[in-house]
Amino acid sequence: MNWKILSLLALAGLMGCALGLYLNGALLGAGPVTIALQVAAVMLWVWARFAFGVRSFHATANPTAGGLVTSGPYKYIRHPIYASILYFAWAGIAAHPSIVGVVLGLLASVFTAVRIVGEEKLLVQTYPEYVEYARATRRLVPFVL
Repeated sequence: MNWKILSLLALAGLMGCALGLYLNGALLGAGPVTIALQVAAVMLWVWARFAFGVRSFHATANPTAGGLVTSGPYKYIRHPIYASILYFAWAGIAAHPSIVGVVLGLLASVFTAVRIVGEEKLLVQTYPEYVEYARATRRLVPFVL
């Protein structure tokens, strides 16, 4: 299975879901709780980007050189950037519940899962220590999932 191509297709799907949520008025929070969740999601994303360093963004699943990052939010969850995207999207959906929003959120979650699985397959090949790291951390929600 070509995880790089699948992850590229999943990225396109994620972008389509974000656009769909925006067009349906379900992307941004409305009220203190959902706005606070989205602010926290953005802060998690920023923290993860700083912890990851100056490595570039790859549209496809592609482990970067420089070693496995296990500090910052990566100490608690393996995919804080993907987690922040899902937290942000689901907070917006919760603020503006609709069938379309839930379907787009589920699709975004599936596309994110495809990217995560692809990246993890490639990370194990590049960094054998990833297996032990994966046993000690959760994917998206600290101590839970």
